[in-house]
Amino acid sequence: MSAAQSPDASPPLLREDCDGVATLTLNRAPARNALSMALMAALQQALDGIAADPRIRVVILKGAGPAFCAGHDLKEMRADPGPAAVEAVFRACSRLMLTITRLPQPVIAQVHGIATAAGCQLVATCDLVVCAADARFATPGVHIGLFCSTPMVALSRAVGRKAALEMLLLGDPIDGPEAHRIGLVNRVVPGAELEGAVRTMAERIAAKSGRVLAIGKEAFAAQCALDLEEAYAYTAGVMTRNMMLDDAAEGIDAFLQKRAPRWSA
Repeated sequence: MSAAQSPDASPPLLREDCDGVATLTLNRAPARNALSMALMAALQQALDGIAADPRIRVVILKGAGPAFCAGHDLKEMRADPGPAAVEAVFRACSRLMLTITRLPQPVIAQVHGIATAAGCQLVATCDLVVCAADARFATPGVHIGLFCSTPMVALSRAVGRKAALEMLLLGDPIDGPEAHRIGLVNRVVPGAELEGAVRTMAERIAAKSGRVLAIGKEAFAAQCALDLEEAYAYTAGVMTRNMMLDDAAEGIDAFLQKRAPRWSA
């Protein structure tokens, strides 16, 4: 297991690669994996490296200790409350969320415990989410005079308008089944089965062509921003380019010949 370096004894982020799957573990358990500047920098560096690594086809993002992520590190922010320092925090977080969205590889959030504020934003930003049944999600900033405006960006794009506003205006936590009902998570499993369920999902995705996964993830995000006619025109071009890939030819031939495909990437 490799780890991003930090001046503390425990690195803020751990990384483990296995069979095309990179597992990134937020490693600030005593702080409920709050997103300090050091943790965000380590995560940004890891994702930048993964984006350029064709050996990695899927990323799993999870938290050490009793929680997934409690949001921003409020103690760190109050220690330097000037506008420049505060702006730097939100700028780094926004860059991190955009990196996840634009990453060629799909990112699966493995959620246990709490995912609140920027932690809920992190969940909403990931491509797929599997959570333990007793996980809790919230955007509770309204309780402390700090509306969750940046988490709102990801949340409002992951769930319906009314559900997002209810979470944002009330600030109350919702559990795994409710998060599944409103579309924030894909699957809810017993806590003891969480790691295995995520690993199985990641391995199934990793068995696909990495180049094709990247094409599909990029196209999905792009077509969502277009009207219906523009979306069809755009995706017709994407599929045409996709059909020209060696992996498309290999996949179709393998299907017709009833054998497993041998991907080039």
